[in-house]
Order: sequence, then structure tokens, then C-alpha cells
Amino acid sequence: MQAPVPPPAPQAESLFVSAPDGLRLHVRGHGGRHAAGSPVVCLPGLSRNTSDFDVLADALAGAGRRVLALDYRGRGRSDYDPDPANYNLAVELGDVIAVLTALEAAPAIFVGTSRGGLIAMLLAAARPTLIAGVVFNDIGPAIEPQGLLRIKSYVGRMPRVRSYEEGAETLRRLFSAQFTRLGPDDWLAWSRRNFEERDGRLVQRYDSRLAETLKDVDVERPLPAMWPQFDALAHAPVMVVRGENSDILSAATVAAMATRRPDLVRVQVAGEGHAPLLDDAPTIAAISRFVAACEQRAAAP
Repeated sequence: MQAPVPPPAPQAESLFVSAPDGLRLHVRGHGGRHAAGSPVVCLPGLSRNTSDFDVLADALAGAGRRVLALDYRGRGRSDYDPDPANYNLAVELGDVIAVLTALEAAPAIFVGTSRGGLIAMLLAAARPTLIAGVVFNDIGPAIEPQGLLRIKSYVGRMPRVRSYEEGAETLRRLFSAQFTRLGPDDWLAWSRRNFEERDGRLVQRYDSRLAETLKDVDVERPLPAMWPQFDALAHAPVMVVRGENSDILSAATVAAMATRRPDLVRVQVAGEGHAPLLDDAPTIAAISRFVAACEQRAAAP
């Protein structure tokens, strides 16, 4: 089952790639297919989709970069999986590798939001040569369990909304404590990224069975830390973007990342939580500089 969405914005194109098991995966491409330099590959959060990266991708593409953003299976315009057990990191890692191979997009610089950063770490451990750099967007090797419980409380459980304006108000009630800088237009834009019209009503842009992936989340049983996978990025530049109000990535985890990687580029986004929207000028500029530095490092003899 494939979920319909509005047509992609100008300057972007929709590409479709077959996953290893045949499901159709949607990729939004920004910039010229033959742009010079390493492509940037954007990996969203658990229930998110390619539209989260539109502003950043257009900015990078405007500077001559090829940018690809992936809808995981069960999200955005990708097919929904008949077996929700396949909504797991191992399967999604295989999907990412399939996309990189089909679109000849490696080595790439990755921007991984939340779950996307976890996949980037797994990719570093499995196929390090595919990575030219990683931007972790509000994620690290250790995840705060209270934040996971908060995510568990709403994924697949959002109330039905009748308009994008009502959706904006629902999102504001859920997330205003974390995103204190947002105004009415920002919430409405978030609503349009989060909901879509289908069969005459607004629904979220993901398979509601994603909630099953969080059924075992328990504050008494924290997820295993991924420090060995993070250390597998020793060959590549690394940047971390943290939301000032994040309850997923702690300042202590960022400090521990920097201890292991003294060259870690750190950015904190004021007035935002999990995960930063990557649409403000200072953050886009910082990511653009990081991407350019990755390119310079790759070109060095």
C-alpha cells in the first residue's frame, strides 16, 4: 500500500528505488544529478519524511550540491510494509544501502535526524567506505529513555484532525514545551509536513503500525549504547546538532562524543528540542560549512 502525498516542490524530483525485498522506496532528489562533489543523503526520524529536509536540501542544492532525502518504508511516499516487524533498523539499513547503490550516491555525506543518525552509525560499522561525513541531528550513541517514552506516547496515537490549522494546534499542544521559538506560521508548516489528505480526510504521513516498534520501550531498560558504532566513524568528519530543549540527546552525551572525537563540530539550536528543524539560517550555514570541509578533506592527498 502506497500513501499519496502532494506533488514535490519545484527544484525537486521524485525517484523510486526497489528495496531488497521489492518494496518501492521514495527518494526526493534536489540539485543536478551530475553535480560535482559528494552527494548529501538525508535520513529522517522515526515517523518523519523527506519534507523535513526541503529547506536545507534546497540551500545545499543551490550551492551546486546533489541532495537525496529518503522516505523509509512505511513513511511518506514509500510503500507500507505488509509486515510491521520489518520496521526495524536492520531492514532500514539494507534499504539505505540499496538506495545508495541504485543511485550511485556513495561515498556520501549523511544528515541523520534521530533514527537517521542511528542508521548512519550502523552503516559506519557495516560499510564505512560509503561515508564521507555525518551530521547527527539531535542523536548520539546514548539515548535518554524519558525522551523515548515521550515519543512512544504519540507515535501512531495522534488524534484525528479535520484541517491543517487544527493539526497545527495539535502539534503546538504536543511540542510547544520543546519548540519555544515557533510561531503560528511555523506550526502550520509543520502540520503540512506531518499530515496529508487521503480519502477525504487528513491523516499522518506514516504507517500507524510504527507504534509497534516502540512497544518495548521502558525507562527501566535503557537501549544499549552505540559507542562502538560511533567509533567506526573515526575515518570521517562528524558534526552534531543538538536542540537546546532536547530530551533525547543530552549535553553530557555530546560532551562524551567530543571526548572521543576532539574534532567534533558542535552546534546547539536555541528554542528547539527534538529534533531541530534544520530550517534556520545559522544552522544551515553551519551544515554548509561542514559539508564543504568534508569535501576538502576528501580531496586532500
